[in-house]
Amino acid sequence: MERGGGGYRERGYGGRGRYYGGGRGRARGRGRDGSADHQPPYQAPIDQGQSGANWNPTNSQVGPYQDGDARGGQAGGGRGRRGGWVPRLQPERPNYSYEAESASGRGGGTGRGRGRRPFRPVAAPTLEPEDNIPALPPSPPPPPPPQSVPDSVVMNVSEQLASTSLSSENQNRHNPIMRPDKGGRTALATVRLNVNHFRVKFNPESIIRHYDVDVRQLESPRNGRPAYISKPLLSNIRKKLFTDNPQLPLLMTAYDGEKNIFSAVRLPEGEFKVESSEGEDVMARTYIFSIKLVNELKLCKLRDYLSRKAYSIPRDILQGMDVVMKENPVMHMVPVGRSFHPYESCPEDDLGYGITASRGIRYSLKPTYQGLALCLDYSVLAFRKKMPVLDFLAEHIPDFNVNSFRRFRRHVDQALKNLKVNVTHRRTKQKYVIVGLTRDDTRNVSFPDANDPQVRVRLVDYFREKYDNNIRYLDIPCLDLSRNNRMNYVPMEYCVLAEGQIYPKDDLDQEAAFMLKNISLAKPYERQSNICGMVQSKDGPCGGNIIQNFGIEVDTRMTPVEGRVIGPPVLKLAAPTGKLLKITVDRNTCQWNLVGKAVVVGKAIQCWAVIDFTQADRLKLNFDSFIPKLRNRCRNLGMTMEDPILYELAQMQIFSDGNGLLQLLENVTRRVHKFGRGNLQFLLCVMSRKDDGYKCLKWISETKIGVVTQCCLSNHANKGQDQYLANLALKINAKLGGSNVELNDRLPHFRGEGHVMFIGADVNHPGSHNNTSPSIAAVVATMNWPEANRYAARVRPQIHRKEQILEFGEMCLELVESYARLNNVKPEKIVLFRDGVSEGQFDMVLNEELMDLKSAFQRINYFPTITLIVAQKRHQTRFFPEGKGDGGPTGNISPGTVVDTKIVHPFEFDFYLCSHHGSLGTSKPTHYHILWDEHGFSSDQLQKLIYNMCFTFARCTKPVSLVPPVYYADLVAYRGWLYYQAMIGRQSPISTSSLSSSMTSSSSMSSAASFHDWFKLHANLENMMFFV
Repeated sequence: MERGGGGYRERGYGGRGRYYGGGRGRARGRGRDGSADHQPPYQAPIDQGQSGANWNPTNSQVGPYQDGDARGGQAGGGRGRRGGWVPRLQPERPNYSYEAESASGRGGGTGRGRGRRPFRPVAAPTLEPEDNIPALPPSPPPPPPPQSVPDSVVMNVSEQLASTSLSSENQNRHNPIMRPDKGGRTALATVRLNVNHFRVKFNPESIIRHYDVDVRQLESPRNGRPAYISKPLLSNIRKKLFTDNPQLPLLMTAYDGEKNIFSAVRLPEGEFKVESSEGEDVMARTYIFSIKLVNELKLCKLRDYLSRKAYSIPRDILQGMDVVMKENPVMHMVPVGRSFHPYESCPEDDLGYGITASRGIRYSLKPTYQGLALCLDYSVLAFRKKMPVLDFLAEHIPDFNVNSFRRFRRHVDQALKNLKVNVTHRRTKQKYVIVGLTRDDTRNVSFPDANDPQVRVRLVDYFREKYDNNIRYLDIPCLDLSRNNRMNYVPMEYCVLAEGQIYPKDDLDQEAAFMLKNISLAKPYERQSNICGMVQSKDGPCGGNIIQNFGIEVDTRMTPVEGRVIGPPVLKLAAPTGKLLKITVDRNTCQWNLVGKAVVVGKAIQCWAVIDFTQADRLKLNFDSFIPKLRNRCRNLGMTMEDPILYELAQMQIFSDGNGLLQLLENVTRRVHKFGRGNLQFLLCVMSRKDDGYKCLKWISETKIGVVTQCCLSNHANKGQDQYLANLALKINAKLGGSNVELNDRLPHFRGEGHVMFIGADVNHPGSHNNTSPSIAAVVATMNWPEANRYAARVRPQIHRKEQILEFGEMCLELVESYARLNNVKPEKIVLFRDGVSEGQFDMVLNEELMDLKSAFQRINYFPTITLIVAQKRHQTRFFPEGKGDGGPTGNISPGTVVDTKIVHPFEFDFYLCSHHGSLGTSKPTHYHILWDEHGFSSDQLQKLIYNMCFTFARCTKPVSLVPPVYYADLVAYRGWLYYQAMIGRQSPISTSSLSSSMTSSSSMSSAASFHDWFKLHANLENMMFFV
């Protein structure tokens, strides 16, 4: 239900309206008009004084502003009645957005109304006609608002809407909200930008035909199961069939490499025989290639969506067009995930050790306000070079000598295992996976004769007789390329590493990592030039005339767009005397320094200890120099810091012993407690180098011991540079509950009474090659208002690679209850930021996670207003200043640059915001997409709120690129992953396997309660920022 008749700060007629349900209106007022004159024309006022029903999980028609209660009078004496709302139609979205307006009519009477600010519809922005995007007809004039409707009529209307407006499967689904205005207007300056969005034109009368394909071997396999056919072989079979058969035009079709073909023309359906071989010496097999039409994708549906005539995104059409755009790159480049890379690398990109940097492309199709766009960006990855295996080993392994192979066998096995190779002793494009090395050297390798298994055939003799090759390196092992119990041993000299094999950047040495970073962080003008060259490349998505055969054209010029630079907030710091200061930041970089300044609230540190793990190492900590410098820097920042209570010596080796580390931490905390100085506030851990035991240290201290730890490296500590010490002090202060920096003014839009909570949520997934480990869900929330800069966190393991947060409602409820304990009141408004989800997962976030949250709140009769925003960093959109005056000194866009026109969604509420100063590479803006809004934000208000929040991140003295609730949630999710790795490091292989597998199915989640408990934070840290 909408808060209605009472209005916002308004006085109504009659007595006190009746109240139903648990929610209570938050906005109090004394206005003069309690009527429903300002309701949207497609909603009728309800003449019953009900309220409080606010959110109903079974009513999909309740809009984002229809939540809570109001108290207001209806004309007449006795018990006052309340103006309510009939739910609005959902699928046929009216061409209206919402704009808050305070009703101000006058009327007699003495009744007092209390409720939400009413909303009036505002006509959506008028569109200029463009190619493929017809202008929208003008909206019909709104009908006059009806005066009152009997309850029975209202119920009938609601039932009719619920039964007719949505299909059965979408009965209770919500859609993302529409943009509330034409975009923001607030700006210090407007700037001209070029965006790497390239306009895609298509013929709306065209049809792309979608065919299902099935490929099977004609001969039945011996075991009765269908034979596995690799992707390369599938592509070869399709290519051969479509090349040999004139009825199947190759260049008029696009194949996804598995089950789908999209065609610009009608194809004959049925089964076709194809003969194909994986190599010249491999017997050709006959395959049956079946083609069946499953759908006709009419591009007029896409036109209707882009021109705002339809509001359901045609995902099938976009997926089909995406396959069409990929067809040419797949033919001429190496596909790696969503990116494509050239077969040949540049000599200047050699990283050494058999590794090279590869400059590729990454792109996607995006529906935007100006029409369909190809968003294309520059992608850099580290690859193993395509080269002979022995040459790779000579480059990759220091001092490698093939004549002393046994000395390097373990290193060779590690370097080659699971890599793909091509063979050169016969003509074939087939790739083989290296299982390992043969036990025997090549001269002693043999295998059973195919005609007489009792006879062994020497590999050396076989290669001489079969291929007329004399093997050169006889005293080294062969590569074991066996598959499906079929023995396949090949001498290393006949094997070449296949192209496109990623080398993990974390495994690069320092010099190679630095080179890769420099190549990746191309300056804006370099990146812009590279992108323009790639979009025109004959090997790219626009080359080869394939998309033209489908009636698709791409404008190879970047999209010009106007951006706005919004001003930074005024900050609050303290003077060394404790007096609060207003700080105005530099407009170009938006950074501030702490010279001669202090934090707003500095924590007094009286009970702390040091564990020095460096005493057995060359890089020992200089305790007598470091500790006084740290104490002095903390004191200058307004943090009183006493001498440490305890200085404990240890060795780095203890990090490999989890039980020993636990005993050490327990012993330190016990001894500190005995000194009678209270509980240990934090523990400073000085290490001589980075160590995997860091994971175990954090897990033990944060879940078992309940003490905050701050780690640092001895080489940095001994240098004692002022900036380093200041950063260390800021982290310690934030972890202990201090406040480093605050906004001088309240956040926009929330300037009245009532507490506001900001929540951030994220999920951390294991790597692509990890098939058992759980994903880690994290939720953080602010614990103070109006400062909104102190956070608490919750972390949970969940099903492997499950993006939906399964216990989202419970985690948020825990945080709300923590807030209530700390502030003696629950927050009345919640702004929720969700990270890590793509457009295809918006429905899950909106209709599953948000509904789970509301259900959890409803169980305790708690009904806050909620806004839900998705923050996206994994996108390819980049902005390039058109002239020097349109950007900053590094050539990047300025902090505070916002774009909310032309390249944004055709009608939903989203925008791009670059909140940070780009000193390296090309700045990447964050894309914010608002899915649900019960607060009535305008574009200006929300953009300013998020930008201001980016200045409150605790660890640095500059605005960050991502709104802090999301940034912190990402840190907590990663911390949860460290917990998991620490746990499996302490478990036996059997118990580790059982724990991991218990997370891979929902049916076993209940049996993994103890596993969940291992992630449970110690009570001492539940409301602390231990993760910064």
